[in-house]
Amino acid sequence: MLKPEAEDGQMTLADPQFRADVLSGLERRPRAIPARWFYDHRGSQLFEQITDLPEYYPTRTETALLHDLCPELHEIVGEGRAVVEFGSGSSTKTPVLLRCVKPSSYVPIDISGEFLRQSARDLSDAFPDLLVLPFEADFTRPLTLPHTIADAPKLGFFPGSTIGNLIPLAAVDLLRAMRASLGEGAMLLIGMDRIKDPAVLVPAYDDAAGVTAAFNRNLLERINRELDGTVPVEAFAHEARWNDDRARIEMHLVATRDVAFTVEGRPFAMAAGESIHTENSHKYGERDARILLRAGGWTPVREWTDAEGKFAVILAEAQAERPAP
Repeated sequence: MLKPEAEDGQMTLADPQFRADVLSGLERRPRAIPARWFYDHRGSQLFEQITDLPEYYPTRTETALLHDLCPELHEIVGEGRAVVEFGSGSSTKTPVLLRCVKPSSYVPIDISGEFLRQSARDLSDAFPDLLVLPFEADFTRPLTLPHTIADAPKLGFFPGSTIGNLIPLAAVDLLRAMRASLGEGAMLLIGMDRIKDPAVLVPAYDDAAGVTAAFNRNLLERINRELDGTVPVEAFAHEARWNDDRARIEMHLVATRDVAFTVEGRPFAMAAGESIHTENSHKYGERDARILLRAGGWTPVREWTDAEGKFAVILAEAQAERPAP
């Protein structure tokens, strides 16, 4: 089915996986839609605004860490690797890494194609001698990287504590998939947010300016735009919750009144107070982070944290594949 894109009025084919995830997510109990569908063009723009908010410490903390760790990282990793960034977004932290390790090529992977291509153009302008190979894909699914870098040693880059968006079992699966895609001799530089006081965590996902609320509700607007939805967006409130048992922030869209709506003609009803669970952001202690990486096929090599221990950047190397019995 063809749907109009709000930004330019052009017709585009609705993503069948988006449709399947939304319909199944609204039917299940509790209701939940995967966070990867936040990132249409508007969602990507809003997320970039979030990273500049005073409450949102992860981006500035990780960026400062990347500057500080560069000399040591260069010594360990060397130069000439192909850098593969999973979920590159606007690639705002990427120039720090590229200047540090001087790669042979750079492969940004992102699900938002228009945003990806613009970011790739910007990086090509900033690094005219660097081969930039933008790759539009959902990095949470199996990938075959461009053949151009098939024989190059690789450094995976997964910043922003994006690994925290996945439940631990899915995070392990993703790390294993990254290990398979990057191959023997690969290394991975990954950001992980630390467990800390909820008084710091919750405002980072519920800012005073309401940008995160707009980011969350944009998912409903996307449903209306791309899937013939009639969701009353104004009837849903953004809510960020700290789940201490699971060590994660949860984002929800909570119905402020009884609502009824359709998605591609299929009827749904929600009572006041019922929510759609839209995102998890798991936080990891030092030991937990290392266990997660090892389970995913990576051996931690070096770890850097800020003075307050808010955030960690970990360098890991691919574990050798075990021979088949």
